[in-house]
Amino acid sequence: MRAGFRFGLFGLTTILLALSGHAAVSAEWPDIREAKNIAEEGFIYGLPLVMNYAVMNEFAVDPKSSQFKAPFNKIDSLNHVATYEDTAVVTPNSDTPYSILWLDLRAEPMVISVPAVEKERYYSVQLIDGNTYNFGYIGSRATGNDPGSYLVVGPDWKGEKPAGIKQVFSSTTPFVFANFRTQLINVEDMPNVEKVQAGYGVQPLSAFLKQPAPPAAPKIDFPPATTQGIKDNFFDYLDAALEFVPPTQEDEAIRAKLARIGVGPGKSFNFKDLPIAHKLEIGLGMKDGDDKVAKFAASGNKTINGWSVGSLFGDRAFYKGDWLKRAAAAKAGLYGNDAVEAMYPFTRTTATGETLDASKRNYTITFPAGQLPPVNSFWSVTMYDGKSQLLIKNPINRYLINSPMLPGMKKNEDGSLTLYIQKDSPGADKEANWLPAPNDTVYLVMRLYWPKTEAPSILPAGEGTWQPPGIVAAQ
Repeated sequence: MRAGFRFGLFGLTTILLALSGHAAVSAEWPDIREAKNIAEEGFIYGLPLVMNYAVMNEFAVDPKSSQFKAPFNKIDSLNHVATYEDTAVVTPNSDTPYSILWLDLRAEPMVISVPAVEKERYYSVQLIDGNTYNFGYIGSRATGNDPGSYLVVGPDWKGEKPAGIKQVFSSTTPFVFANFRTQLINVEDMPNVEKVQAGYGVQPLSAFLKQPAPPAAPKIDFPPATTQGIKDNFFDYLDAALEFVPPTQEDEAIRAKLARIGVGPGKSFNFKDLPIAHKLEIGLGMKDGDDKVAKFAASGNKTINGWSVGSLFGDRAFYKGDWLKRAAAAKAGLYGNDAVEAMYPFTRTTATGETLDASKRNYTITFPAGQLPPVNSFWSVTMYDGKSQLLIKNPINRYLINSPMLPGMKKNEDGSLTLYIQKDSPGADKEANWLPAPNDTVYLVMRLYWPKTEAPSILPAGEGTWQPPGIVAAQ
């Protein structure tokens, strides 16, 4: 979703939830310094898993959640794009109405079917496992706009590709998020989007093959989790998440360390029972981990004209056990796409490094003539509140400017295009080019869907021949 969560770690008053505990530490426990280091490493390794587990709970497990979409193996198509009222996921994409599907692959594989989609409309189905690896794509770029059926299998499945299945995608975990994006070309286009969404389907492999169904998987009483509760319950959530993330060669070492502080399948992390000194060190370790993640998210990409340009998202082979990169990706925007599917330059500053603050200044961004973002599909620039990374309420209900809006926008005499980034209207003559800003700091994300690979191109990420123009403070 190019999403993430409202996740502000850490105030020590939050971390030290029960400083009155005076229990003795088990002899099996590491000493204070080692426990602090394990907490730091564990936070970096576990952040994406915990965030994903919380979203799964809110979207598919807890029907009382305000963010609940549908139970496992059911598609919920949203007939609107994200607005300021959508708060579970930060940096939400407001270009493409979502269809949300959480898969439970324990009993048997599931078949995802897609309809024929007109060639000019972009769509994608991004397959994300519990490790937050993007392990497969269906859609305009990856498989084309023709109809077809695709098999998604869990880590223990063994078999041949069945007849009628175009491709098999294998997950490292039994629970999978299938995130459908369908391009909305303009406001009047929503009925057409809904027709495409109505053609998305999911069914068990046995039903697809018209065979008897295997026994149902046992019911799970998932430990409850919310995105708002992550900072208070981090290792409890990680305990729960790891039950559904089979160990791999890459994470063997960190999981062994986590087991030493009581975190992992069959373990129980009892923070409240630790002595004060251990609580403090665990809390400091988590804060150090969060600081490292934030620093990497801010500096792991290349800065070009004030924009951070790079690629933090990919599959298991892409990360190669680099937990810091994976955590930075989650913090910057969980469920982001691979670079070949979409690029996400983002910024909080002008081209000269000044913090964007629309309560103090007005800003512009100008694309020179013939130098709009180079894409096979479409591009957008979306406005977020700089603190929460959520969409902001504004008088014209405009959260982004994108390429389908170009016919209604005004170009400059030299053919360039200027966007006005400010909290108040720039005037009726410029309002078509106005991207409303909060009365506060600003976070901007540019999205390039299916970026071109031939020059000019933003690819390779951070090294491409096309660069996003810098934001300028109005004089």
